[in-house]
Amino acid sequence: MNKPSKKRFSKPKSGGGYNRNKNISFKKSNHEVSEKKDDGKVRLNKCIADAGVCSRREADKLIANGEIWVNGKVVTEMGYRVAPTDTVKYNKKTLKRQRFVYILLNKPKDYITTSNDEKDRKIVLDLVSDACNERIYPVGRLDRNTTGLLLLTNDGDLTKKLTHPSYNVTKKYVAEFYDAISKDKMDELVNGINLEDGFSKFDSVEYGDKGHNKRKIIVNIHSGKNRIVRRMFEAVGHEVIKLDRVEFAGLKKGSLTRSKWRILTKKEIGFLKMVAKKD
Repeated sequence: MNKPSKKRFSKPKSGGGYNRNKNISFKKSNHEVSEKKDDGKVRLNKCIADAGVCSRREADKLIANGEIWVNGKVVTEMGYRVAPTDTVKYNKKTLKRQRFVYILLNKPKDYITTSNDEKDRKIVLDLVSDACNERIYPVGRLDRNTTGLLLLTNDGDLTKKLTHPSYNVTKKYVAEFYDAISKDKMDELVNGINLEDGFSKFDSVEYGDKGHNKRKIIVNIHSGKNRIVRRMFEAVGHEVIKLDRVEFAGLKKGSLTRSKWRILTKKEIGFLKMVAKKD
């Protein structure tokens, strides 16, 4: 007896553009050399960002304002590169590049993805409190009732890229419902819906359990809008009763059980950085 074929409805992803801040223009420094030269030096703005002071863009502003000192002298040149032996100071404090940490957590229900909460609710950082000494934070958000994969790190540059819409980072969810979802509704969700905050669509949708379960839907989406999966289904008349993120930026759950975490492998970190690299 032939097995029923998987029912899948998909549309190609659409790209996005990144609008640079055109109000800031800096002259290339004479100190800037080829990125391919492995001399141990890094751009000054990256050094500042790696020390946890701020993002690279904000670091550029600190440099332009003359707030950064290198080896006892103010440096205001964009693209200036510093060696590991150089002393970099901000607010009279010597900056030290922190070790980057990348942690994958299988978030349980009833935890919120913020660094702290005024209402004293449970936060995801409670689950990884013994993972490292570095100050890490969630990459993106999962609402309180959504479970599944959540990346936590102190790599601000990577975080910005993985959460920026122009990088089209894909997430996969498994959603469960009280009622079956029709093919027409599936088509509508892939073609796109106008929500209160703009047009949104799923990259692909398919029925769960190898196409047999019409009350379980597997969704691929690259939008990072707040509660987007729940709101999309609500727009076609279906309330999500369970929502679990099973993939994020190519990272998969595997054997990682609920509430547990693990450190990413070097291979996974390298893959993430490739995902976050624009052509």
